[in-house]
Amino acid sequence: MYEKTAKVVEEKKPMSTMRRFTSQPLMPQQVKTSGQANDHYNLYPSHALGAGKIFTGYPSLAQWISKHRQVIIDGYSGVAWKEVQQCLQAVLEQQGCKVNWLDMCNLMKSAAAIQQMVEPFLGTTGSVWGTKCTHRLEDFFCMDQVVSCKPNEQYDINIAFGTGAALLLWDAPVIYLDVPKNEIQYRMRAGSITNLGCEEPARPSDMYKRFYFVDWPVLNEHKKSIINSLAIVADTQWEGTLSWMPAADFKKGLEQISTNAFRVRPWFEAGAWGGQWLKERIGLNPDEVNYAWSFELIVPENGLVFESGGTLLEVSFDFLLFAAHQSVLGKHAAKFGYEFPIRFDFLDTWDGGNLSIQCHPSLPYIREQFGETITQDETYYILDCKEDATVYLGFQDNIDQATFREALENSKQNNQAVDIETFVQCHKAQKHELYLIPNGTVHSAGKNNLVLEISATPYIFTFKMYDWLRLDLNGEPRAINIEHAFNNLRFERKGSYVKEKLISHPVTIDKGKDYELVHLPTHAEHFYDVHRIEFDQQYTVQTNNVCHVLMLVEGSSVTVKTINGNTNTFHYAETFVIPAAAGEYTLINNGARRAKVIKAFVKDGTGN
Repeated sequence: MYEKTAKVVEEKKPMSTMRRFTSQPLMPQQVKTSGQANDHYNLYPSHALGAGKIFTGYPSLAQWISKHRQVIIDGYSGVAWKEVQQCLQAVLEQQGCKVNWLDMCNLMKSAAAIQQMVEPFLGTTGSVWGTKCTHRLEDFFCMDQVVSCKPNEQYDINIAFGTGAALLLWDAPVIYLDVPKNEIQYRMRAGSITNLGCEEPARPSDMYKRFYFVDWPVLNEHKKSIINSLAIVADTQWEGTLSWMPAADFKKGLEQISTNAFRVRPWFEAGAWGGQWLKERIGLNPDEVNYAWSFELIVPENGLVFESGGTLLEVSFDFLLFAAHQSVLGKHAAKFGYEFPIRFDFLDTWDGGNLSIQCHPSLPYIREQFGETITQDETYYILDCKEDATVYLGFQDNIDQATFREALENSKQNNQAVDIETFVQCHKAQKHELYLIPNGTVHSAGKNNLVLEISATPYIFTFKMYDWLRLDLNGEPRAINIEHAFNNLRFERKGSYVKEKLISHPVTIDKGKDYELVHLPTHAEHFYDVHRIEFDQQYTVQTNNVCHVLMLVEGSSVTVKTINGNTNTFHYAETFVIPAAAGEYTLINNGARRAKVIKAFVKDGTGN
């Protein structure tokens, strides 16, 4: 997919005065309607819990805390911990409570010791990649002090707060504070937060690398280990307030989602080559320069939103897999564990530019170099395109490796343009066509496309070889990774092989008077497959204990009715998921013309 090059803030004033740096609005804490009660693309899809399940504000949370002698407040990176303490302290003081606050930062190892510990996982200086960290959260703390830390009985309430608070051996309820991954990055760009165990913020690109390869893996494992001991889950993305709910209701909500159709909350980013399709048709901030990517279903960075009485609360998607991965993934749960295997996202080059000429790592390479378990095998489904739109895919039949590399190296060193079509095939883009991009395949999406990228979940391992001599949104050259690329390029994918094996050839596998089921075969190296369901009125699908990821790619909206009677309505270009445990579901066309729905799923027989 891409290396993140979104616009970041230049430090011209102290960043402590700025909480978040982005043109994107916060998710509202309150809404008038719930779930999918819209007639267009919904930016804030939610799962309705019924009234009285979600509460708002620090006063209500403080009231709950005041009933306990000791409380643990744990949470994710990016939480504004000082604000949390100050807001709760102000209310508890008004209630006459004498509170002893234990800040977990005081029990951590020194910043220098932590940096030395994580340095081997951060790759080379200037590189965008590291290796997934194998440490546990305990390794960031002076555990002898943690184990020996006891509540002070002279106080009315003892509150241990901060990331890792649940490591304490206290007999106390655990409150868990979450914050969405997009908000973490907006705060990161503003310099208002730090990485785990760091004293100061760093450059946004370095912070993101540290988050991705160290902080998030470590904190996700910690979250998984404590999920069954939580008393309250809260969302802290807003300033000065939060939404919270009892863990019992939270777990019931996750259970309901695990057997019914659902959407995650999408979010969007500008980029050097970004276009205007999403801005014009989705209803995004019109003041943004462009939108290059959508996080439709890139679940390491998406959230699930719950709604009760018009109040919203968002949590990270991984909570669902920690609680119910067997229900969600079905027969493939053993293979993928707590990793969701498929992602959907948009690449918008409509009135924009070409993506870089790029490839992705092989499975052994991504495992050995970066610590991932599956690799970035992709496909491009053309949701929309202009007449002049193209897709770059595969090599010309006469490709010479040495000549190609010499041209790329010369371009990188001397800022010289490359006649890419001398080396790489350029295909006219066709709406509803599927282009196959197994790892090692040279490719790019040309301008004037709206690409639905259907892929395995990894999403940052893009080896760019040529980027049309352009700068990123900060006016800096984008990273070129020729060495990584040439360690993975498959030069045999050239000539006639491309049209035969890398452009899907649709086959009708079932047809009736008012429907047609079309198979869009993927490459042998893809572990997932793609169907397109075309129907006039309704169509019933069996999950066969396999998770399905779907999108309405033609039509206005469809209603999804699961076998248990639950219904959800999804609109054009919205991604939705049917868990394996749903068993059976019916797609009902709400439009006047034939609906077309793309369905991606893991192939039977997928091995390690």
